[in-house]
Formats: sequence, structure tokens, C-alpha cells
Amino acid sequence: MSEIIGLQVYTQNGVFLGNVNNLVVDVDNGSVDGIFVGETNPLLVEGSRAVSVPYRWVQSVGDIVVLRYFPKRVTTKRGAPSLAPAVAK
Repeated sequence: MSEIIGLQVYTQNGVFLGNVNNLVVDVDNGSVDGIFVGETNPLLVEGSRAVSVPYRWVQSVGDIVVLRYFPKRVTTKRGAPSLAPAVAK
């Protein structure tokens, strides 16, 4: 598993996203749930922020990581509505 850390990550269109900094691991199942990509491409991620990419978006892992899906652009808007469901009071 640790061999993936440090690999370059590319989108399905061949655009460089960043490097794998860490893994998101489900300790109960011992499976990888995602990859943590740091110092991301500012053309893809606003502010070059680190992102956690679900492992189901990974197409292949070899000398590089190729994603089968990544949004065209990830933005962080202030005051954006929360994705968490509202709780009835």
C-alpha cells in the first residue's frame, strides 16, 4: 500500500493533479477508501488545496496514478450551502 505514496496523479484527460501524500484507510476492513493529494494543480483545485479523492475514482496505479473521474474544477465558496442533511428540531 505505501508504494502509492509519492506517485503523481493525473486525470482521465492527462492533466496533472498533484502527488499522493497519504492514504485514507478503512481500518476495520483493511481497504483503501481514498488517496490524499497535496499541492494540487491550481487549474483544477482552487488555491491548490489538498484534496481527498475517493479510491473508486482511481482507474489504475503503476508508475503514476490515473483517475477515471475528477471534476473539471474544485472550488471552495464561502457561505455555500452545507452538504449535510438538515436535522429537524
